[in-house]
Amino acid sequence: MVSRRHLVISSVVVGLAAAFAMPGGEVRAQQKPQAVVMKGRAPVSTDVLKIKLPRPAEADLPNGLHVMVLEDRRLPQVSFQILIPGAGGYFDPADLPGLAVVTAAMMREGTTSRTTQQISELLETKAATVAVTSGLSSTNATVNGSSLTENFEDTFALAADILLNPSFPQDELDRYRTRTRASLVSQRTSPGFLANEMMSKILYGTHPASRTSLTDEGLGKITRDALVSTHKARFVPDHAIVAISGDISMADARKAIDAKLGTWKKAGTPAPAVTDPPAIGPARVTFIARPNSVQTSLWVGTQAIQRVSPDYDIVQVMNEVVGGGPAGRLFTHLREEKGYTYGAYSNISAGPFRGNWIASTDVRTEVTQDALRDLVAEITRMRNEPVPTKEFEDRKRGMVARFALSLESPAAVLNSYVTRWQYKLPADYWDKYPERVMAVTIADVQAAAKKYLDATRLQIVAVGDPTKVGEILKQYGTVETFDTNGKVIGK
Repeated sequence: MVSRRHLVISSVVVGLAAAFAMPGGEVRAQQKPQAVVMKGRAPVSTDVLKIKLPRPAEADLPNGLHVMVLEDRRLPQVSFQILIPGAGGYFDPADLPGLAVVTAAMMREGTTSRTTQQISELLETKAATVAVTSGLSSTNATVNGSSLTENFEDTFALAADILLNPSFPQDELDRYRTRTRASLVSQRTSPGFLANEMMSKILYGTHPASRTSLTDEGLGKITRDALVSTHKARFVPDHAIVAISGDISMADARKAIDAKLGTWKKAGTPAPAVTDPPAIGPARVTFIARPNSVQTSLWVGTQAIQRVSPDYDIVQVMNEVVGGGPAGRLFTHLREEKGYTYGAYSNISAGPFRGNWIASTDVRTEVTQDALRDLVAEITRMRNEPVPTKEFEDRKRGMVARFALSLESPAAVLNSYVTRWQYKLPADYWDKYPERVMAVTIADVQAAAKKYLDATRLQIVAVGDPTKVGEILKQYGTVETFDTNGKVIGK
């Protein structure tokens, strides 16, 4: 049973959380930009947060399934996830991208004993949830569920039925195609989608990580037979994990798992392997012409690191300074000081293969030139100037504060342990997270910025009005221009 005494978190967390709350009110755009003064009135401790997370109970089943249970009796709720490595879109054939996504979506649409309507009615009656998901470039598929404690057995039984016995009804597949085709047309009107699609192609080439969307052609090739064979081949227990958190013991969890997943047969398949994408080419500028657009989407990105990289914590701190949240430089500068945008952020994506670092913002067309100049300048500043000590320490304490607050959620704590299991991290990895973050130095971050934000490898993607934006981009190099369907229309 988990109680607050298991999380040895001092009252410093409250001070930390308050210190990084947004000040009341928003700073509006001014005719003359004014610097933002961060008041920082809350008391902040300089002590490193000491924690010891509650340990989940763990077990291995004969069919290869790993079980992890984190007991927490504070609320009468249970949540679970079944993670199946090898069932993600990363492993789709090159001519059938999206096969894993459609397979996962269709598993929820009927089993050998229940129709999709019966599944929905049961979940509504039990006030429960069950969903099956996969990503176009992810390595895993996941079955997620939650319910009240009293309804856990029924909810888990339903999840197991969906996992093991999907029927893939042809009429539901036809409806799925119709709905999805409509969304494929709609998404091409989104500047954010267009920028993400193009940036993924630039960063990853033909690697599976470049996949961002189903296609009409690919959707037409995915048949019911393909779904059945994909489910049979990939949804196997050999390297999977069942993780459960909440108002339940390991004994009760094992009872449900043994009853419903004990017959899930081991396939004898090797652990799924992945490869890094090819090294990124030199810096380039790509423009997607969107006539009459009143905004410009600006993305600047590059390849970065794997999740197990020894630089992971350092790069996380670097990203926090640049644009990891409302206290980051991009948000403070482009929104609060200049009023160019509603938000500007950066993000680091790191998984089993080399991920990416991307900074992005949407700005009014008339400020495109100034916004892009300032966005690039902040990246250059990270490489060339050490971060001031107070700003640096504040950003690290903000990271630790958010981590500490996340420990109030049993599901979040359990998910951290799933990550530890997935990437084979040390047993005390999360206990030492605050210590590792606070040990990162200014020199570490500047060195990481020089290494990973190398100007010769930064890619710029912009989506906007060709009559007002195209010339601006030429200041940053030769511009290759595409239409909104991805067709080259000029350089």
